[in-house]
Amino acid sequence: MTAVTAVTDHTDHSDQPGDDEGREGEGREGEGRQERGHARVEDDSVTDRRNAYKNAHKEDPGGEAVRKEKGDSGRVRTETGGGAESGSGSGAGAGPGAGGGSVEAAVGEDEAVGSGMDAVDATDSAGAWDDGLIARRVSVTAEGQTRAVQEIVVDNRSPAVTPLAYDGPLRSRLDALRELVGLSRTRLDNRTLAEAGRVLDEAAARRRLSGQHTVVAIAGATGSGKSQLFNALAGVAISETGVRRPTTAAPIACSWSDGAAGLIDRLGVPGRLRRRPLQSAEAEAQLRGLVLVDLPDHDSAALQHREHVDRMLALVDAVIWVVDPEKYADAVLHERYLRPMAGHAEVTFVVLNQIDRLPGEAADQVLDDLRRLLDDDGIALGEYGEPGATVLALSALTGEGIGELREALGHFVAERGAAARRISADVDAAAVRLWPVYANRRQAGLSEEARDEFADRLADAVGATAAGEAAERAWRRNAGRACGTPWLRLWRWYQDRREPPTGRLSVRPHDEEATARQRVEQAVRTVAERAADGLPSPWAQAVREAAVRGSQGLCEALDELAVRAGAPVGRPPRPGWWPAAVLAQAAMTVLQVVGGLWLAGQVIGFMSPNLGVPVLLMVIGIVGGPGVEWACKLAASGPARRYGLDAERRLREAAAGCGRARVLDPVAAELLRYREVRGQFLRATGVDAPVG
Repeated sequence: MTAVTAVTDHTDHSDQPGDDEGREGEGREGEGRQERGHARVEDDSVTDRRNAYKNAHKEDPGGEAVRKEKGDSGRVRTETGGGAESGSGSGAGAGPGAGGGSVEAAVGEDEAVGSGMDAVDATDSAGAWDDGLIARRVSVTAEGQTRAVQEIVVDNRSPAVTPLAYDGPLRSRLDALRELVGLSRTRLDNRTLAEAGRVLDEAAARRRLSGQHTVVAIAGATGSGKSQLFNALAGVAISETGVRRPTTAAPIACSWSDGAAGLIDRLGVPGRLRRRPLQSAEAEAQLRGLVLVDLPDHDSAALQHREHVDRMLALVDAVIWVVDPEKYADAVLHERYLRPMAGHAEVTFVVLNQIDRLPGEAADQVLDDLRRLLDDDGIALGEYGEPGATVLALSALTGEGIGELREALGHFVAERGAAARRISADVDAAAVRLWPVYANRRQAGLSEEARDEFADRLADAVGATAAGEAAERAWRRNAGRACGTPWLRLWRWYQDRREPPTGRLSVRPHDEEATARQRVEQAVRTVAERAADGLPSPWAQAVREAAVRGSQGLCEALDELAVRAGAPVGRPPRPGWWPAAVLAQAAMTVLQVVGGLWLAGQVIGFMSPNLGVPVLLMVIGIVGGPGVEWACKLAASGPARRYGLDAERRLREAAAGCGRARVLDPVAAELLRYREVRGQFLRATGVDAPVG
């Protein structure tokens, strides 16, 4: 049997606090071993090779000579020692803890050579592993006497990283969500838009990173066996396990291929907690592109651990939830994580671990009950062909079910679609949160009936009807003056000198002005409520505020319109029959004057007596004058009415125009903005529906 142990070279990563102390400690530990009699035996050829590496590094600081010796093909070099380290130890395996604990290195001559070469490789291959990961394979013979260290030497050129590409529908949804946030910033508070903004930021950040890798987090409660499962998938003890709680204090990342540095940096996993799996080529190929992250306990007593979990869950592409037979129904897990993340079922695995502790058919019964709870949480299990979470039962301790999980993960990673599905689910979740502020109960907008009613209310407030009646009276008065008898015109002239008519409404008294202001305010409130009816609360409030802002100064503007748009200054227009009526009235006056003078001449003896003709002339003039005036009044009723209606129409149009510019247009702008935003909201949800 050959055991495999992971060895992590810290010099490949950025400098970490305490690195120097660690190296000094290793030196002191080596000296202690020599004092205890554990001598290291070096072959002359190995020593010469080590010195050659050191000299080459001194003469060629850039590492060119070393690179030439290594070759450009990334071959694997094997160094064989000539002796074995005596004493007992855990030489078959390595168990670095969560905080980068002790890692057992290879012993013998290879350790001496490796320690000399690492100094060169720290500079030479700093850019080779763009994800900062070092992998070594340690093989132990069946007799446990000889160990061979195979160090993977790769080309200095960093592997090209292919950015993540979203498909057309997802890009369209993200663009719609971005436009939605932009249009809503001045209408909604930042807390309402915070989740949508976070999703956009994370989608943009994820898109710039590798699309050939899938980041999967292993999460679970205390004692569920997360780290055991993590180690089982990696094929080596990477994450520390034990009875101490909590065991995992910080996230540990393990990548199955190069090019995942940006993804792991985004997670905030330090270089000392990054590993590579040590498995066969077939096993590595099955999970190529996987980045596995072991998270702390989500129910840890340490607040920092829970914060790590919450932050990581928002960044990874998929999650493996590990539950155990004792706490699979834990309310914290279901209420805080599974239920809120039901929309992420396509990128969720739920693993029932520790089934080796369940006798007989108990594992199936527990698994069925777990499925029932997941159904209650809203996580579809795919029983009817719909996409949903993958639910498996396994034992990380015995290895039962690990192959099935590995196969499922292999297919999942090979699809290269987890990141896009995760972002799509995030957009869905953000849309669900925004639904109350964009979904309306009925079609929003102002009907023509509501607009006409608003205009009528403003016209009543400005006195359009009274102004039209006043204009009609003014026209009749002018017609009466032009067509009336001279004696009546003289009397009206006398009255006009005392109180000249204007043909318009006089200045309104204070109480009438207050009543008009109340009418205007009531009209504005009514039209605002009708426009906001059915809108979500934030947008209804925005419509009301727009109407109130527009109503400021509206009463004063209407008063000015009443003066300018009332009856025109000067005489009203005269119809075609008006001159004929004036001429007829003049003729009647002439007849009266002629008849009167004739009678006067007869009285004084100037003319011969003849009462019939002058009396007839006077009677015709006296009767004909009022008759002409009466006929003019009848003829003037139509034109006067039209003149009054025209004055009323002008005032109504002026009042409606003022109200439209100050109130209706701002309200319509808010409604248009809402319709645009709602259209973007429907696009973001992926629903093609008419905008209400």
